[in-house]
Amino acid sequence: MFVTATALLATLAKAQQEGKLADQIAFYAKPKLLVVDELGYLPLEKHTANLFFQLVSRRYERGSMLITTNQTITQWGHVFGDEMIASAVLDRVLHHSHVLVIQGDSFRLKQKKRAGLLGSNNTNR
Repeated sequence: MFVTATALLATLAKAQQEGKLADQIAFYAKPKLLVVDELGYLPLEKHTANLFFQLVSRRYERGSMLITTNQTITQWGHVFGDEMIASAVLDRVLHHSHVLVIQGDSFRLKQKKRAGLLGSNNTNR
């Protein structure tokens, strides 16, 4: 299952407001692989960081997660707005994990450069 972090957390927050959080976490806990895209693109409020922790905790050692982020692991305290929540998430996410660090220009920007729409030194979006 593929979901953006923003959509995932909005769905979990709405489910919590409606008293259906357990059902929604169970839904996201079922897939063998859950792909969460763009985690950390926007900083999380403590409330939503806690919801993400609950999901990670539920999936821990039961299902795989693939998380894409533009933030280094050392920045996750800032992303989650709380060092303790970030540490608890990282503890579970990094256990049994493979971390791939991809460096270089954005794929989208490379396409624009090839098309001549951006200068070779322009990395602004």
